[in-house]
Amino acid sequence: MILPDDVNKQTTLFLDRDGVINVRPIDSYIFSSDEFVFIDGVLEAITTFTSLFSHIIVVTNQQGVGKNLMTLDDVEKVHQYMLRRIADAGGKIDKVYVAPHLKEEQSVMRKPNSGMGLKAQEDFPDIDFQNAVMVGDTFSDVSFGKRLNMTTVVVGSEYRHVYNLSHADYCFDSLLSFSKIFK
Repeated sequence: MILPDDVNKQTTLFLDRDGVINVRPIDSYIFSSDEFVFIDGVLEAITTFTSLFSHIIVVTNQQGVGKNLMTLDDVEKVHQYMLRRIADAGGKIDKVYVAPHLKEEQSVMRKPNSGMGLKAQEDFPDIDFQNAVMVGDTFSDVSFGKRLNMTTVVVGSEYRHVYNLSHADYCFDSLLSFSKIFK
């Protein structure tokens, strides 16, 4: 398990998107950048993480694409907005991986399966999952991290009890509160 003193420039940070970086829409999806609302403190947290971690990777399930409610291009436009705002704040995300598949498809790419993590490792061969941290807000995110032997962090107290996330290594109220352990 990675502790704050263990983090170095060889450590990779994986982040879920909805509920970790931005406010999760209730029973809906984010269709445009106008609907994308950063959670308070996220830009500050990612700026802190940028100086600590070798890579910061976003892994996000977006089954709204599979439901034909939006296109991959729509999702890409939202991500371009997100990345621009993060860069403007002094942070950096190395890459965003999207699983557009329906849950019923049981795609290897969709969390909790490990496909997006393995694709990230293919793109960034220096990623060592035992020296990586996965931050999410759902059981699926924590399971993804555990399958790849990462240290797992759950954020967002409203989901912690709903998904019975007691098997996460660490629990914090927000990404910002998690980032503060490194200062």
